[in-house]
Amino acid sequence: MPLVPPVEHPQAVATPSGTRAGWRGWIITAVDLLFPPFCPVCRVRLDAGRRDPLCGACWEHLERIPPPVCRVCGRPFGAFTDGPGRMGGMPAVHLCGACRAHPPSYSYARAAARYGDVVRQAILAFKFGGRRALAAPLGDLLAETAAVIPVQGVDLLLPVPLHRRRERERGFNQSRLLARRVGTVWGVPVRADVLARAAATLPQTDLGAEDRRANVRGAFTLRRPDVVVGRHVLLVDDIMTTGATAGECAALLRDAGAATVGVVTVARVV
Repeated sequence: MPLVPPVEHPQAVATPSGTRAGWRGWIITAVDLLFPPFCPVCRVRLDAGRRDPLCGACWEHLERIPPPVCRVCGRPFGAFTDGPGRMGGMPAVHLCGACRAHPPSYSYARAAARYGDVVRQAILAFKFGGRRALAAPLGDLLAETAAVIPVQGVDLLLPVPLHRRRERERGFNQSRLLARRVGTVWGVPVRADVLARAAATLPQTDLGAEDRRANVRGAFTLRRPDVVVGRHVLLVDDIMTTGATAGECAALLRDAGAATVGVVTVARVV
């Protein structure tokens, strides 16, 4: 089935003329002088003109998730002794106990970083502190997962939707902004019209695993099942904790005929 033309897709941004670029530089300098930028994590003052919203020290302290990880859920196993035909001492096909006992509805999940203090503060500033500029560096961090997933086979990026009321309150959907950035880096189209949040659920923060699954059960709907049939689709979100949200969305997509459903997140609670 031919792919329906994407609603959103990476587009080249026109470079302003020399005059406009010059004025833009002066405006940025003036704004930095009047309102000095601060790192949202450690609150250190950033150098004038720096466009990256995080300081270099905080970037250095991000806890990446190196292999070995479960080949399905992406949960890290920890340090192991290297051996022949093994990835960090664990067989490359190894599954964690949870995925062996209860295989999730998604094909695989990967995260760029552990949900440690630095990435937690950055995501909180992004979602609740109005620091939308963090979509770029966090999206770039997320795009680094290209090293461990077959990006060349991904057909679509699907941001996990917010309920319209919550998105209206926040002013944006953080997953959609992240997906746009990743789509630009990877050259993969983004479709924000495929999944929708049908129910306003409780915040997941203080819920246990079972309550999280119950909270999101039936919370999503598939508006464009025709778009995903036979496709390799990738769900994009900011954090994975128990995988309840990703699992609920993935089940809908698989039932609709998606060939492969992956999940990528900026951070993972481990």
